[in-house]
Amino acid sequence: MAAFKNAKQLADHRKKVVASRPENRKAIAVCAGTGCKAFGSYKLLDAFKKELKKRKLDRKVELRATGCHGFCERGPLVLFFPEGMLYQRVQVKDVEEIVKQTVVKEKVIDRLLYQDPTTGKKHKKEEDIPFYKHQARLVLKNNGLIDPTSIDDYIRIGGYNSLVKALGMGPEKVLKEVKAAKLRGRGGAGFPAGIKWETCRNTESDKRYVICNADEGDPGAFMDRSVLEGNPHSVVEGMLIGAYAIGADEGYVYVRQEYPLAVERLEIALDAARKQGLLGKNILGSGFGFDIHINRGGGAFVCGEESALIASIEGHRGVPKRRPPYPAVCGLWGKPTNINNVETWANVPPIIDRGAKWFASIGTQGSTGTKIFSLVGKVNNTGLVEVPMGMTLREIVFDIGGGIPGGKKFKAVQTGGPSGGCLPEKKLDVPVDFDTLLREGAMMGSGGMIVMDEDTCMVDLAKYFLRFLKFESCGNCTSCRDGLMRLHELLVDIAAGRGTEATIDLVEELAQVVRDTSLCALGSTAANPVLSTLRYFRDEYEAHVLKKRCPAGVCKELITFRIDPKTCNGCTLCRVRCPQEAVVGKKGQVHKIIQKKCIKCGICKDVCNQDAVIVE
Repeated sequence: MAAFKNAKQLADHRKKVVASRPENRKAIAVCAGTGCKAFGSYKLLDAFKKELKKRKLDRKVELRATGCHGFCERGPLVLFFPEGMLYQRVQVKDVEEIVKQTVVKEKVIDRLLYQDPTTGKKHKKEEDIPFYKHQARLVLKNNGLIDPTSIDDYIRIGGYNSLVKALGMGPEKVLKEVKAAKLRGRGGAGFPAGIKWETCRNTESDKRYVICNADEGDPGAFMDRSVLEGNPHSVVEGMLIGAYAIGADEGYVYVRQEYPLAVERLEIALDAARKQGLLGKNILGSGFGFDIHINRGGGAFVCGEESALIASIEGHRGVPKRRPPYPAVCGLWGKPTNINNVETWANVPPIIDRGAKWFASIGTQGSTGTKIFSLVGKVNNTGLVEVPMGMTLREIVFDIGGGIPGGKKFKAVQTGGPSGGCLPEKKLDVPVDFDTLLREGAMMGSGGMIVMDEDTCMVDLAKYFLRFLKFESCGNCTSCRDGLMRLHELLVDIAAGRGTEATIDLVEELAQVVRDTSLCALGSTAANPVLSTLRYFRDEYEAHVLKKRCPAGVCKELITFRIDPKTCNGCTLCRVRCPQEAVVGKKGQVHKIIQKKCIKCGICKDVCNQDAVIVE
């Protein structure tokens, strides 16, 4: 099909696409995001294709490979339209029965429905499942509806209509609308996007750039990846609108090398947009020209920082620079450059489409709109969640996440990735927004949210994140390079029982120095895990140094495994599985652990069916 030369041609094409796919048409949407792909969703798609063709239903029922639906733990997920019914953990062996019973006879297969672990209730429709019911999906709402490799699918749901509207408004009005929406960057700092755009636009230059930061380096975070995989055109359209408002004609998506599926689908989206005349010169006859390049990062965490990212695109080592000047004034190749992350760009089209007033009505006064979190850790329902700003931690962890598995007690939640802070149970009713989280010693970050139960040692947790961060430091400033290394060494000493009260004081003092004197945000936020755990869980640090014990039973040097003679039934499982032959005892008799041989691997505790292995 020829490229669209004007907005009318795009609108006419949209009408044809909508007419060819009536809303009541039967469709099967199989999640083909990275998570479900790992569970075998591509094999599932092949099986559905063969079964539908076998029954001569391939022209009556649309089979659609979509992006991530969010409920990753329950994959592969299959969604049925127009009913909106969701099957979870679907296997290839289920396909024949699904087509025969559900597609042909419209009968529900009970075992494939989601069952709430707390109430035991089964839910037929996706919208009724607590995980989805309590969310407010703006950016992710179309992930389960469209084929991310089809530009027609995006156009069918109104895609690129916001671009048309923006071109009719003019740059100044677009900029004014984004400022009125109070959109704050979702990449971590929460800086107002409109002000950043305005600074870039008002800086005199013969050329300007826009960049999408898709260098998602937080452990356990996959928000940006899922948006790029599931709806890449939303990001492309957002960048087009931003470039138009700023006066840029060239853009980059800086994406992690570890995201091959996201890159693949983004490349398909960019190629399709160029062929349709939505990227390139004289877009839709407006005189506005813009194109996007993909730049693959090498996986350095520090390249999530704006100036380090720019250096990487330019072919230099990814090292942050002192600011000012900020990238909006002097960025890529010395030109004014606006950088926002994937989620921020994806929020732009709905703002233009529905207006700043609508967007600002969602969330709180200081933090408008929604935020996507990767909810992981010790929680029943893990996956991607999108909630309005201001929702409490309790609602996210318990209403959406379904609470803590195994009847364990909630202990803490860390927000903001490895540089975030840990908040205890007494802070569960804290609203999740940029400013409140900062006041409480945590931060929004890019959206990582890790839930911890009673078995988590907070000293060990801080040590884990410091280990990650010290290796990710670019080494450009002493306070971050040497400070994080020394902080990690001190926490290793505390976890091993070699610390004293003076060690705790030294850790706190050094963490504050690293926070206050580091060159970039990596260093200045790296101390958050230490400072927040000291603030809320200082008793655990004191237990390690004063009592020489780990209350959570995690730090090996401070724990001892023993077998309770009252509970042991002599099943021999622990003895058979012990790699050191440290467990002795005959079948049917109480077993014992020889402490000199024990390496504290915990296998005996893991395999014991009687909970007879205790940690002291």
